[in-house]
Amino acid sequence: MGKTADLTVVQKMTIDTLHKEGKTQKVIAKEAGCSQSSVSKHINREAKGRKRCGRKKCTSNRDNCTLERIVKQNPFKNVREIHKEWTAAGVSASRTTTHRCMQDMGFGCRIPCVKPLLNNRQCQKRYPCS
Repeated sequence: MGKTADLTVVQKMTIDTLHKEGKTQKVIAKEAGCSQSSVSKHINREAKGRKRCGRKKCTSNRDNCTLERIVKQNPFKNVREIHKEWTAAGVSASRTTTHRCMQDMGFGCRIPCVKPLLNNRQCQKRYPCS
């Protein structure tokens, strides 16, 4: 059993108009040139009104406005410092979320280096006197 072909735009419009007129699914299927089950699936999908799929956002528009204001006041701060200010303002979001929101707003931001560029062993090889 394979996947059936999707309905065309014309078929979908035909199904919608005939359904609004109160026709049965069998009559709609004959006029649209598809199966009755396809008509049923399309009507049920339209009735439910498909919403955004995926994970819900953890920040609101108000939180995003707060972040935008913070970034505009301090354009040269790094993500960690901006994240600290944002959480102090009452937003509970991760540093990664902060970075992603800033990028979505169109701001360039840098992530500070978390670890040193050289570890202890490399420092001893490069600077044997210290």
